[in-house]
Amino acid sequence: MGNKKENYICFKCIEIFQPIGKFYIGVIDHDKLIKISYKDIRRIEKRDVEKYLGIERPLSPPRVKELQKYVNFVDATFPTSVILAIQPENAEYIEEDSMMRIRDEENVAKIIDGQHRIAGLESFSAENNEKFQINVTIFIDMDLEDQAMVFSTINLSQTKVNRSLSYDLYEFARSRSPQKTCHNIAKLLNRKENSPFNNKIMILGKATGKPTETLTQATFVSRLINYISKEPNVDRDALKRGKPLKKIDEEESKGLIFRNTFIDEKDENIAKIIWSYFSAVSDRWPIAWNENIEGLILNRTTGFGALMRFLRPAYLFIKKRIGMNEMPAKNDFLEIFKKIDLKDEDFNSKRFIPGSGGESNLLKELKDMSKIG
Repeated sequence: MGNKKENYICFKCIEIFQPIGKFYIGVIDHDKLIKISYKDIRRIEKRDVEKYLGIERPLSPPRVKELQKYVNFVDATFPTSVILAIQPENAEYIEEDSMMRIRDEENVAKIIDGQHRIAGLESFSAENNEKFQINVTIFIDMDLEDQAMVFSTINLSQTKVNRSLSYDLYEFARSRSPQKTCHNIAKLLNRKENSPFNNKIMILGKATGKPTETLTQATFVSRLINYISKEPNVDRDALKRGKPLKKIDEEESKGLIFRNTFIDEKDENIAKIIWSYFSAVSDRWPIAWNENIEGLILNRTTGFGALMRFLRPAYLFIKKRIGMNEMPAKNDFLEIFKKIDLKDEDFNSKRFIPGSGGESNLLKELKDMSKIG
C-alpha cells in the first residue's frame, strides 16, 4: 500500500479470532462508510454473494425510504455491525497500533450485511455537528464461500421480533407517541372488568390460555393507530424533541378521526369512544362478539378489522348529528347497528372468509345495510 496518509481512512480496530478465521471490529464515520462501500444500487442488487447462493435480495426502496427518515430521529441508532468484505490490497491492519487503514476510494468495501442501513444513512442530516458513527465488522481477503455462509446465517435465519412485543415496549417510553397511546388503550380495555375487550386481547401476541382471547395486541394497535397518525414514528420523534404537533383541519380529520384528540392529549376520550363503540357491538351481537366459538369471526382479526374500518363512517355520521364538540355514546352506535340485518350466526367463516377479502365483504355489508358510508 502507498504511504500517503491522506489516501486512507484510519481508525482503531480490535482483532477477533473465531472458527471462521480472523476479522476486525471498529468504528467509522457514516460518510466515510458510504464512500468506500458499494453504493451503486445495481451493484448491490447483483452481488456475487446472492448469485452464489442462487437467491435475489434486491435493495428495497420502501425500506430505504423508511430508514432515510429514521436516521434523522432524535434517538436513531444502528447498534449492530455493518459487515464488510475488503480485498487485501485495499486494507491493512497495523497490529502494533491496533489500527485499520482502508483505501479512501469508492467501492473498495463489499457489503455483506447492512446495505439498507448504508443507503438510509445517505439522508442523515447532522444537527449541531452531530456524528453518526457506525460499528463495522471487516473481513479481509474473505473467499466467496465464507461470504455466502455469513450472509445466509444472518439473513436467512433471522427471528423476527413479535409485533405485539414491540408495541408493549412503548409502555416504557417517557414521551408521548401514537404507539404508546394505542398500547395503553389496549391494556386498559383488556383489563377493565366491564370492558367489551376484557381479557380478549393477547397483550404480548401470545395466548395465555384464557378462553376469551381472540385478538393480538398488534392487531388492536395497528388498527387504532391508523386513526391517529399517518406517520407514527415521525410524530414520536417530534414529540420526543419537544416539538408540538400541528392540528389538522376538518377535511383531513375525516380520515384521522382521533388525531386532534391525541394532539390535545385527551387519550381517555379515544378510549371511551372505542369502549362505547364495541359495547354497542357486544349488545347487538352478544354471542358473536363475546363467545369464542369456532367458525365465528366477529371477535377475531377479520371481524375486528371490518368493525374498525366501519368505525370511521359511523363516528362521522353521529358527530354530524350530535355536534362536533359532543362525544358519541354507546346508544348512538347501537342505533346504527340495529339497522344491520345480521344475526350472530351470520358472522361465520364461510360467509366472511378469514383475511382481507372477508373483511372487505363484511365492511361492505355493514355500510350497505346501515346506509352509512
